[in-house]
Amino acid sequence: MIAFFEARRKSLRLLLLPFFALLLAACEPIAIGGIGSANAPRIDTSAPVPVALLVPSGGSGGDALLARNLENAARLAIRDLDGVQIDLRVYDTAGNAGTAASAAAQAVGEGAKIILGPVYGEAANAAGVAVASQGVNVLAFSNNPSIAGGNVFVMGPTFNNTADRLVGYARRNGRDRIVILHADDVAGQLGRAAIAQAAANNRATITGSVSYALSQEAVTAAVPQVRATMQQTGANALFLTTSSASALPLFAQLLPEAGVSAPATQYIGLTRWDIPPQTLQLPGVQGGWFALPDPGASDAFRARYAAAYGGNPHPLAGLAFDGIAAIGALAKTGKSDALSAGALTQNAGFRGASGIFRLRRDGTNQRGLAVATVRDGGVAILEAAPSAFGGAGS
Repeated sequence: MIAFFEARRKSLRLLLLPFFALLLAACEPIAIGGIGSANAPRIDTSAPVPVALLVPSGGSGGDALLARNLENAARLAIRDLDGVQIDLRVYDTAGNAGTAASAAAQAVGEGAKIILGPVYGEAANAAGVAVASQGVNVLAFSNNPSIAGGNVFVMGPTFNNTADRLVGYARRNGRDRIVILHADDVAGQLGRAAIAQAAANNRATITGSVSYALSQEAVTAAVPQVRATMQQTGANALFLTTSSASALPLFAQLLPEAGVSAPATQYIGLTRWDIPPQTLQLPGVQGGWFALPDPGASDAFRARYAAAYGGNPHPLAGLAFDGIAAIGALAKTGKSDALSAGALTQNAGFRGASGIFRLRRDGTNQRGLAVATVRDGGVAILEAAPSAFGGAGS
């Protein structure tokens, strides 16, 4: 077995990737007159549009690096705007909800017509509440759907979007009887719910689910439960919510060894199975399906960012680029209500760092995703990301 897996098996580190890391506990968002903020501040599209960027510059760990990358990506997007000027004003949240609320209020007091960020769920929720009465919309970098709604839109990739894309593809390809394998933590529960909803949306059947605690012993004990559930229910697909930084490497060895394998069982992953690259070498993920952003768009963004700033962008940096792209596209219409909830949630959506995306009226988002598989230790695209909404994956 490869060294990557041995290290994981000796000491299963149940850590969280950035996708999970943003799923922080938060208070319920305050709705403002129903869906979104219809009374958003009017803008003068002939003048620079004041936009506030809230980032955790003074936060701990890698927050300062993340903050720099978000600002860099936002400024990179500003360069692309044709005929639209953005007055970008950067405020520090320190990764803290209270500071984020104060920064949001200060930004609006100084003229900001819309807010990009913050990153973390609690901070984004607090920022939204702080400026709710002024009708200012917040495009948060969180992926936590529990804070979406009112004047808060989440820009991060959501479980629901990914699950819907994959379950839809699975059903079209004859894999419509699904068992869900998930951790019993918050992220696992949210993942299970997203897959179940996606099955309902796509007329697939959830034949059973198996949960496990966050320990190596519990992961090992779940394997025979999965095998029995697959056999008893006649399932033809196993949908895993775990990531390569958590239990995936262990499951990728133990499940095939227990007889849960192709062609009877199609493995499907809710997280990226190409991150880190060593994951692609795990025998158990070969032939598995997962979703990822439009590779062409993502590669182009990384190349442009590297050329401008001398290094690869943080995985979340593209969200700031997307926010500016959306604001610029709307401001270009010349309408004074370009930043209202109705404008932000237009069906056509926008083009950003990783392909097309659109904001939904409930404050969540939809992104055009490709469906990929692991083949010979590499990534092969099974179905390309859509170039417009209304086709595959919409």
